[in-house]
Amino acid sequence: MTFKNKVIYQIYPKSFLDTTGNGVGDILGIVKKLPYLNQLGVDMLWLNPIYPSPQKDNGYDISDYVGIDPLFGTMADFEKLLQKAKKYGIDIMFDMVLNHVSIEHEWFQKALAGDKKYQNYFILRDTPTDWQSKFGGKAWSKFGDTDQYYLHLFDQTQADLNWRNPEVREELADVVNFWLEKGVRGLRFDVINVIGKDEELKNNQVNEGKAEYTDKPITHEYLQELNARTFGKYEDAITVGEMSATTIESCILYTQPERNELSMTFNFHHLKVDYKNKEKWTIMDFDFEELKHLFHTWGEEMSDANGWNALFWNNHDQPRALNRFVEIKEFRETGAKMLGAAIHLSRGTPFIYMGEEIGMINPDFDSIEAYKDVESLNAYQHLLTTGLDKESVIEIIKDKSRDNSRIPMQWNQEKNSGFSTGESWLQVADNYQEINVEKELAEGSIFSFYQQLIHLRKEMPLIAEGSYKGYAKDHKAVYAYIREWQGQKLLCLNNFYKEEVEIEIPEEFLSGKVLVDNYEKTKIEAKQTLKAYQTLGILV
Repeated sequence: MTFKNKVIYQIYPKSFLDTTGNGVGDILGIVKKLPYLNQLGVDMLWLNPIYPSPQKDNGYDISDYVGIDPLFGTMADFEKLLQKAKKYGIDIMFDMVLNHVSIEHEWFQKALAGDKKYQNYFILRDTPTDWQSKFGGKAWSKFGDTDQYYLHLFDQTQADLNWRNPEVREELADVVNFWLEKGVRGLRFDVINVIGKDEELKNNQVNEGKAEYTDKPITHEYLQELNARTFGKYEDAITVGEMSATTIESCILYTQPERNELSMTFNFHHLKVDYKNKEKWTIMDFDFEELKHLFHTWGEEMSDANGWNALFWNNHDQPRALNRFVEIKEFRETGAKMLGAAIHLSRGTPFIYMGEEIGMINPDFDSIEAYKDVESLNAYQHLLTTGLDKESVIEIIKDKSRDNSRIPMQWNQEKNSGFSTGESWLQVADNYQEINVEKELAEGSIFSFYQQLIHLRKEMPLIAEGSYKGYAKDHKAVYAYIREWQGQKLLCLNNFYKEEVEIEIPEEFLSGKVLVDNYEKTKIEAKQTLKAYQTLGILV
């Protein structure tokens, strides 16, 4: 399959590289850095939305599905990116936000103006349910001057589309085909498992109403229909579904090849292991037992049922993984490599988020004025009402804000880390003098380690295709698994702590070859000592 030996690199265009000096990254900035991305070895670039948008939710509120926002450039710029990337053997993955549109979209505006056809494009009710928006507050807002309400599972400027209307599904299939015909070969479907709402919407206070609209059986029918109408016609198309609050059972169904739905799915359970009482806006050390259990359960069950995971630590909605899982003062580089190997040697398609390959970390902003993210600003206001003082609230925002990953890419030691000659739309991290691409390529070792991991996946069917079986599941510090493919085996050991630990090596691996190691010249022994944040891949 085309996606199993690929590695995908995520770019948040607004923060990658600004070529105009207006402080906002743009399409030509991506074009300029194609040689760098080719040097890393990635196969596909996933771009966060670059459609026209009021930018209430950083582009996930789309006002035109078949245009390019002038903020990022022109359609000609995008066509240039497609063409130049192709010369490097790199494809483009586009973000498909098909659950909702901006209330500034023509469809919503026509609905507001009284057009019955377009009113049926949205989910309007006389009586709203008790569901909560994922950004806080109620999931329903007044529909213009009428007595009705429209559903918005996210920001109130993002109106949910009515997928039960065949005309909506046809319009969205046309959108997907438009970009495929342009040459886009990757499609990342935003929160795609919430498109299948029931006809009758019911109150449900449990988990903010999520059970009423998440992973409904009809979603599979919609995806099969979309597949048949659009990307299923392209042998080289790669699709990934972002799955909100999903289950393994559902993701197996979404990704089994014979079902003709999606290539792979993202789930986020492993990035909630530092949520106290399952609440995001809290601070706690990550729960290693829970992390390990999730990786093993998803790894084994998807492997056994021939489903496929998209593997990742970082994205535009998450704080940097290094801050969450590694003691970065002493072990930033070693820990970055361990985290990389833990997923790149596993079963699934790895995604790298921009800056991960140089070990970027959270920016440590010290005031709320530095933050732009709507979710973070809402959380700040909410947390103040709970009785916490400002200092405590800022510490929480620092820890969990989505802006942690949205800061400008750190290219060099020049002004604004080489991201822009103007005033950057979001502040650059103070650590850019120490952590930047130029310095990493000259004297660092994370980038070259990532190059090695990417190369191994391309060269070894064992890594691209092999099965997954958890190993030493009860170990208190090590996440370990065995991959197997046509008589070959790989044991991958990852110490998630700074303390040295011992682990028993199965006899068959004692005569094996060290394939991956973030320390030098490790000798394989029956009782293996793993150093701080050591990763070790042993091949037989």
